[in-house]
Amino acid sequence: MNEIDDTSARRGSHIRSFVLRQGRVSDAQRRFHEEGMPRWGIPYQPAALDLDAVFGRRAPRILEIGCGMGETTATIAAAHPQYDYLGIEVHTPGVGSLLKEIATRELSNLRVIQHDAVEVVRDMIAPGTLTGIHIFFPDPWPKKRQQKRRLIQPAFVKQLATRLAPKGYLHCATDWEEYAFQMLQVLSAEALLANTAPGFSPRPGYRPQTKFETRGLKLGHGVWDVVFHRQA
Repeated sequence: MNEIDDTSARRGSHIRSFVLRQGRVSDAQRRFHEEGMPRWGIPYQPAALDLDAVFGRRAPRILEIGCGMGETTATIAAAHPQYDYLGIEVHTPGVGSLLKEIATRELSNLRVIQHDAVEVVRDMIAPGTLTGIHIFFPDPWPKKRQQKRRLIQPAFVKQLATRLAPKGYLHCATDWEEYAFQMLQVLSAEALLANTAPGFSPRPGYRPQTKFETRGLKLGHGVWDVVFHRQA
C-alpha cells in the first residue's frame, strides 16, 4: 500500500526535528505574536482544516515547513497573490517576525501554525489538497548521532507525498551537502514522487536567494535544491 495508516501513526510517537530553545523574544516580536495570532494564526487541532474557510476562497495551496524569521515566506506570498500559503514554525521569535511581515505587507494569503510540523501534516492537512510544499534549509543535525532528528525521513516524505495533489511539488533546499544527498536519496525512493531534474535542480525563480545564502555562495559554500512532483 502507498498510503500511510494515519490512525496507527497517531497512536505512536516520533522523534522531533527541533528543540525549543529559550531564545530571546523582542518586544516587537512579542507584540506582533500577541496581536497577530488571533487574526492570522491557526491553533493546532487533530482534525483536517477546511482551507477554503480558512482563506475565504478557493485557490492553490502551498505549505511551508520551517519559516524561520519569515522574510522568505512573506516575500513568496507577496509575489504570488494567486496562491494561498500556510506556514509552520515552532519558535516564537520567528512566528512573531512572520506575523509582523503579514501585518506590514498586508498579506491576505498567508496563515501561520505554531506547532510540530509532523503532527500538523498528519492531523490537519487532508490528502490531495496541496499544490506545493516548501522545506527550505531545515536543521541539518550534522552530527551522526543527531541525524535521526532530521525532518526528511522516508515515513514523513511518504506522508507529505499523500498530501499533494497530482502534479503537486515538494521542494527542499539545504546548504549542507551530505544532507542534500540524503534528501535526494529519500525523495527518489518514494514511489509517489518523481524528480523534475536528473538530480539536483536549479534554484526555481520563486525561491528568493536570502542574504545568508548570498553571503555563503560568495564564500564558496554550496546550496542544493531538490524538486519532486506527485505522480498521478
